[in-house]
Amino acid sequence: MTKYLQILILFLVFPVFGYAQKGDSINWIDFEQLEDSLALKPKKIFIYFYADWCVYCKKMDRNAFKDPEIIKKLNSDYYAVKMNAESTDTITFDVQKFYNQQAESIRNGIHQIPLLLASREKREFSLPAILILDEKFIVENREFQYLTTQKMMELISYN
Repeated sequence: MTKYLQILILFLVFPVFGYAQKGDSINWIDFEQLEDSLALKPKKIFIYFYADWCVYCKKMDRNAFKDPEIIKKLNSDYYAVKMNAESTDTITFDVQKFYNQQAESIRNGIHQIPLLLASREKREFSLPAILILDEKFIVENREFQYLTTQKMMELISYN
């Protein structure tokens, strides 16, 4: 009887471990965590700005950001920051406070941080927006389009 009980316990317990595998998702952090992380260990930065309504953002979330190779590369070589560009949170970074100034006048205004980092001269802000920064927070690359899994891997492998 105890042998059957042990077998039953094994069948009930081991599937739980299968779902809790580390490394099956990107370790996304926010800007406040980024500041602390950079102070401890300098590393390249991958910033992904999205919005809830952005179809291409959702498609990248389902495809490129679920790819095991991309997950592994981002988690090992970068601090990966994910931010809703329409966030109304006040964010403190580098002793400055950033907020969504447009939220008061525009229904879905864009937060100051994406406007500062992902704006382009003579072009409207657009999503998805991806930035690659070096350890000193200097922009190395910026993308403003949907990236397939292959293109995403090329982007993060090149930098």
